Amino acid sequence: MALAVVRSIGSAERFQNPSPQAMEELEQELVDQYALAAVGAGFTDGHVARERSIVFEFIRLLGRPLWTARPEDADRFLAYQRRERGNASTTVQSKAWTLTRFYEFVIDRYQGDIHALTGAVVVQPVDEFNRPAKADRNAIRVPPPEADVATLFDGWREAVPLARRYLPAARDYFAASLWRRVGLRISESVRLDIRDWRPDLGEHGKLYVRFGKGSMGRGPKPRMVPAINSVDHLMSWWLTEVRGQFGDDWADPDAPLLPSERYDRLTGRYTRVGDDALRSGLAQAVRRFLPAWSGRLSPHGLRHHCASALYAQGMDLKAIQELLGHEWLSTTTRYIHVHDEHVERAWADVNARVAARLAPESR
Repeated sequence: MALAVVRSIGSAERFQNPSPQAMEELEQELVDQYALAAVGAGFTDGHVARERSIVFEFIRLLGRPLWTARPEDADRFLAYQRRERGNASTTVQSKAWTLTRFYEFVIDRYQGDIHALTGAVVVQPVDEFNRPAKADRNAIRVPPPEADVATLFDGWREAVPLARRYLPAARDYFAASLWRRVGLRISESVRLDIRDWRPDLGEHGKLYVRFGKGSMGRGPKPRMVPAINSVDHLMSWWLTEVRGQFGDDWADPDAPLLPSERYDRLTGRYTRVGDDALRSGLAQAVRRFLPAWSGRLSPHGLRHHCASALYAQGMDLKAIQELLGHEWLSTTTRYIHVHDEHVERAWADVNARVAARLAPESR
């Protein structure tokens, strides 16, 4: 993303007789300086562009220079996001955090310049009264029990060979199985290439996830995902029995692991499948084989299921963290959803160990 040329904020001569154009230029320079700082901190172009768009959205609703904003203006902006635009709580929270960061930047770096040029004292418009509470991102992502997930995938697997369009049906089942078994994100799945499967690494082989999600918009975070939990057998089935039926590009290491049915004559490969197609495939399977969860089970829900299932089987949290590509262990703990019997079994095990230590030695 190309950033505008940033001039000195302290160009006081431009404000001896300030015009509306001069005020707009000052606003633009403040936003550009904020974007430039974000680029310097290592944020991606996409993240910076989203932050800029939110700031300008607030400025348009404000209708006057950004340095005149007050908490009641943020009240109005956040209420507009909820009531008029119908945004989700997480979206409103994200926009509030962006405004908070932007105004902290302006106050810390340019409060003196702005006061000298305009006479205004910049205040933080997002305060303790209108700042949205942290949205509960996990509330809608508690996965089904293991038995229900097994029912879904057993029915789905048996239906794939009979599907009217076998290839996309097999592809959708394969992708969802990766989410279920090793917790890949849908965005990570669609960007895998054939070369990213490395059967020569480790006991089971590994998937090289080149486009893992980085923290705070700081670009991709690659990781190696071991093909545990029967993923090695899944990969063998996909590459030996199915992928080659899409076309001759199966031998091209740069071809997508998950193709669409559209052929690109320029590259000589099938195009990469999109998120929407895979989401639709999962939704149709859930409606057919697990109707009680229709509209409630998403690709990310299967990622939560993977973490919960592996934890219930005895995998430690640190290993699950590395598998899922989380930067913080606290994030991984929010993915673990265990049922009551798990707690009861753990309590029984603890009591059994205590009783064994206290019992007199048998003679």
